[in-house]
Amino acid sequence: MSLLLSLTRGHRWVLFTAFVTSLISGFGNAGLVALINQALGASNQRLAILGEQFLLLGVVVLVTRALSQTLFMYLGQRAKATLRMRTIHRIGAASYRYLEKQGASKPLAVLTQDLDSIVVFFVNLPVLAMQGAIVIGCLSYLGYLSSQIMILAVVTICVGSLGFRMTHKKALFHLRGSRKREDDLIRHFRALFDGAKELKLHRERKRAFIDDTLATSVEAVRVQRTRGYVLYAAAASWGNFILFAFVGVVLFVLARIFPVDTHVMSGYAMTFLYMIMPIEGLLSALPTVSTARVALERIEQVNTDLPVEETQDTVPAASFDSLVLEGVTHRYFRERENEMFTLGPIDLTFRRGELVYLIGGNGSGKTTLAKMLVGLYAPDSGRVLLDGQAVDEAQRDAYRQLFSVVFNDFFLFETLLGIGQDRVAGLDADAQALLKELQLDHKVDIANGRFSTLDLSQGQRKRLALLVAYLEDRPFYVFDEWAADQDPMFRDLFYRRLLPELKARGKTVLVITHDDRYFHLADRYIKLDYGRVIEEGSGAQLLVDRPQSGHGNINNTLFES
Repeated sequence: MSLLLSLTRGHRWVLFTAFVTSLISGFGNAGLVALINQALGASNQRLAILGEQFLLLGVVVLVTRALSQTLFMYLGQRAKATLRMRTIHRIGAASYRYLEKQGASKPLAVLTQDLDSIVVFFVNLPVLAMQGAIVIGCLSYLGYLSSQIMILAVVTICVGSLGFRMTHKKALFHLRGSRKREDDLIRHFRALFDGAKELKLHRERKRAFIDDTLATSVEAVRVQRTRGYVLYAAAASWGNFILFAFVGVVLFVLARIFPVDTHVMSGYAMTFLYMIMPIEGLLSALPTVSTARVALERIEQVNTDLPVEETQDTVPAASFDSLVLEGVTHRYFRERENEMFTLGPIDLTFRRGELVYLIGGNGSGKTTLAKMLVGLYAPDSGRVLLDGQAVDEAQRDAYRQLFSVVFNDFFLFETLLGIGQDRVAGLDADAQALLKELQLDHKVDIANGRFSTLDLSQGQRKRLALLVAYLEDRPFYVFDEWAADQDPMFRDLFYRRLLPELKARGKTVLVITHDDRYFHLADRYIKLDYGRVIEEGSGAQLLVDRPQSGHGNINNTLFES
């Protein structure tokens, strides 16, 4: 009952009405059986009256059953939507660091499979309520026919419930275990697509992954889930056995001890036979309650585990004069090196209208520094100062609104979400010119804020992401290896025209790059090595200090780890 109340908070009257109509329908079914039994030995005059009652009761059963099923379906879909949106909001409010670490497998399972279990539970609620009412109504009718049979029925139900409860507990254990195993299975399913290239290029890797890793997980889920449902089937079989034992004792034992007339005996037989199907339906629907309970536990666990960032709904700054990283550090575990990596302490200052290149070897911490700079990571120690004011946890969300970023592993949405309609309506002249200059105008149209297609090459998608960043019109731009997937023409366009244009508009720009040919175009460069700033200076100074390197390979030593 607590499961129902938690899922229907705010809609208790709908739940009450659904239950009442289910019970009316169930008791009405039992009443139809009683009327049929009475009609078997009734006179012609009595048959006419019973016929009218049968017709009226049949209509009531039909209407209440349809209404009950409709209301429970409504409650099920509403509960699913409410739980889904609550989980989505929790995911949206969780820290990026947690989302990056935990991955999407468990939340995706919760948002799909577990929520479907909740709907199945509501679909089966009319069955549980109506079949239960039918059984209760039939037992009451049996009690009306014979009090001794009613007592025996109560004892039988107690014995059957005890056996069912013991088996049900074991079945629930296996269902919970199989549901946990499915988290790993979903993670492997994602790897089947994300790692398709690597699997196609390595036959033995594909065989090992599919036949060993995936097959083992699939089999483990199958075995444990089968055990759970077999135990439920055993519980249902036990219920049927108890029922038939009850019927046998009544017909062949009690009927001899307590003599009854033929009419009453036929009532026993008819009621017994009619009760078999409702009891089987009741027992078969009960596992959905346990499955829904397991699903709800998982949903609540995922929501509880998601750490919600403390934020204030403040208006983000439209611009800034200085942004300072003061002794900031960030630690994380590197699986490849099997050790903790520490970025920092870092002391850096960025000013409005400045073009800065961040350079260094692979694994030096450039992208991690960018994520900490834009507020995706909170510093483990040190401070971030915006115009001299420290950015705390509550202000971090507003602080992030200063930045427009194209990460190397960027994601493109199908629509220009969150960008003002004045920017989207017709794409201003500069944006139209940029779309053409990036050679995307013949590939992509933008209508009503929606891209006509995202079926593009990686380089084209990254150019489209650059356009989206341009439309965001934020004070601080960060580009993480943007030119890595571009042809020489687009690299030259990026470094020699687009970046200087952003700088001319008063934007601060940080470019993570390995393109040493363009280092001299930066106002200044910052070099990282193993998480530490080891060199800073003017971009133009690189040409002065190392003229012998030439334009094509300036400062090759910059990329030594």
